[in-house]
Amino acid sequence: MAEATAVGAAPAPVRLGLRENWRQFALLLLVNAFVGGMVGLERTVVPLIGSEEFRLASTTVIASFIASFGISKAITNLVSGQLADGWGRKRTLVLGWVIGLPVPFLIIWAPTWGWIIAANVLLGISQGLTWSMAVIMKIDLVGPRSRGLAVGLNECAGYLMVGITAFLTGWIAAASGMLRPDPFYLGIGYAVLGLGLSTLVVRDTGEHVRLEAAGHAKAEPIRFGEAFVLTSFRDRNLFAACQAGLVNNLNDGMSWAIFPLFLAARGLGVEPIGMLKAVYPGVWGVLQVVTGPLSDRIGRKGLIVAGMWLQAAALLMVPLLDGFGWWLVASILLGLGTAMVYPTLLAAISDVAHPTWRARSLSIYRFWRDLGYAAGALIAGIVGDAFGLPWAIGGVGVITFLSGVVVAVVMRERRGPTNTVKGGNGSPHSGPPECSRPRP
Repeated sequence: MAEATAVGAAPAPVRLGLRENWRQFALLLLVNAFVGGMVGLERTVVPLIGSEEFRLASTTVIASFIASFGISKAITNLVSGQLADGWGRKRTLVLGWVIGLPVPFLIIWAPTWGWIIAANVLLGISQGLTWSMAVIMKIDLVGPRSRGLAVGLNECAGYLMVGITAFLTGWIAAASGMLRPDPFYLGIGYAVLGLGLSTLVVRDTGEHVRLEAAGHAKAEPIRFGEAFVLTSFRDRNLFAACQAGLVNNLNDGMSWAIFPLFLAARGLGVEPIGMLKAVYPGVWGVLQVVTGPLSDRIGRKGLIVAGMWLQAAALLMVPLLDGFGWWLVASILLGLGTAMVYPTLLAAISDVAHPTWRARSLSIYRFWRDLGYAAGALIAGIVGDAFGLPWAIGGVGVITFLSGVVVAVVMRERRGPTNTVKGGNGSPHSGPPECSRPRP
């Protein structure tokens, strides 16, 4: 919705572009920073709460809080696009913050591990709504020419705050000598500020969607089931992106659950663990400002493949090499590889999806991507219990490499501006002339 120029004046015309909408774009960056901070609360401290306060011996049980987060977030992602289209972006964003508000209190007061799992169910639902709306609304604002830049800036804000908060929680826990409650006071502040800004200042972007759609070939309505099949399996580019997104978050879920336990077993204290846990999302967050717009210029496929393979190499370094210095290098490389992949996959989905069903397609991609949290935590937990934590880390590294191979074989690069149309066989698709027929 356009901003009013003055009291009693007609609203300014709706326009697409980052420069034209920079105030709302910057506000949404700030909101997504608070969204990322809510996840960063748990990166360092919560696995250690499971092992040290609740005396959980099973890696799989400790990882269960990430599985609950991943499953609830994935399912919420699946419906967030429908909510965005039918109920409005802003309302869905505010609802996400309302659901996330109790999370830090539940963790602070948790008398049993079940409370931690319940908090992460709420956190997953909240993230599925808030982060989805933040990225969708930015894509709405900028239009088709700057999708990679918009997604890169969005993910930079979110994951940079993940890294900063992961460091701060480790530092606060080390300074206070307690894993609870002090580190989680940050989360209360994030939730209150995020909810307040989303309610009072953020504006809906429905008019921007309608403006962009008017410049495209008319598309017939697409049902959710058709969008799910098309995004998940039928279009080769969308399929390649979905499986890469799932594996990307599979290795992130593994690192979330396993790295603090692995590093603690190697003798590191909570503060250096917090530093290593901050470097990975910090590098990931900052470099997306470069990799997002870079994908607009050089294409999506090469960045995705190289990023997946770089992540795989970094993961294999962790169990094979010993010492803080090597683990720091591995964390940097893991962040770099993820930065190459994360915004590029979102932009690749947006390249294909028509504006009228883009929110649904993005929500379906995010469903598969965030199932990776649960898959990574559970796979790593089971393998870690059976064979040891180094095997869990190395095994996920191999899976990540194979996912890059799938992208290299299946995805076809798109060149030139996208032109979303309705195919002659009734299949919605987009692309330049050489991509004028949808492919299985």
